[in-house]
Amino acid sequence: MNIKRFIPNALTLLNLLSGLLALISVFNGFYDHAFLFVCLGIFFDFWDGFLARKLNVPSELGLQLDSLADMVTSGVVPGLMVFKLFENIQLNNPNFMLTEETFYMGFVPYLGFLITLASCYRLANFNIDTRQTDSFIGLPTPANALLIMSIPMIEYVDAYPWLTGMLDNPYILLAVTIVSTYLLNAEIPLFSLKFKKFNWENAKLQIVFLLYSILLLSILNFVAIPIIIFSYIIVSVFLNKLSKK
Repeated sequence: MNIKRFIPNALTLLNLLSGLLALISVFNGFYDHAFLFVCLGIFFDFWDGFLARKLNVPSELGLQLDSLADMVTSGVVPGLMVFKLFENIQLNNPNFMLTEETFYMGFVPYLGFLITLASCYRLANFNIDTRQTDSFIGLPTPANALLIMSIPMIEYVDAYPWLTGMLDNPYILLAVTIVSTYLLNAEIPLFSLKFKKFNWENAKLQIVFLLYSILLLSILNFVAIPIIIFSYIIVSVFLNKLSKK
């Protein structure tokens, strides 16, 4: 029995377990715990593919397991997170509850699951799209999950009260939902964030972007996460235009 081929799949299942724990945390209102579990799941998601290549044990089973685990951790969890954020806006704002918009707010929280549906479509498309072997087309589900899960974490940062007020606005949250849903399946080529080889020649772009991300996180805390995600998109678009020239 080749034990090596089970190692990547074990990490994938740990990704799934992290997603399940994140779901429980969101249901119970422990959004900081949910954020940590999603980050842990993304950590396992990174290493399962890397080890599969490193140990030379890639498999069709591993590919399917990876998508199923990502569907929970990076698809269902952010969708539920937006649903709960909309609910909190409605429940915690008594003045808003008395307006005529109350009826519509009862429906709006379910729009959060557009993120889940778009994530599902993206993951299925990724498995059959031969263009995405060395790069991505559309925002990867883990990056999108971090974008969504950072919203309640930003609200915990006292240094940005004006930003917290913006995120408590249902129209801004709806706009974030729509943008997120669009970016997941947009025809935007993005460079891969995964390291296939840990050396400067093969991974200089990823290394520079990682250092940039660490610097932003050390300065801006959770506020850095959406900036990093949109920087990733902007840099990719710029590099694409540069390569065409």
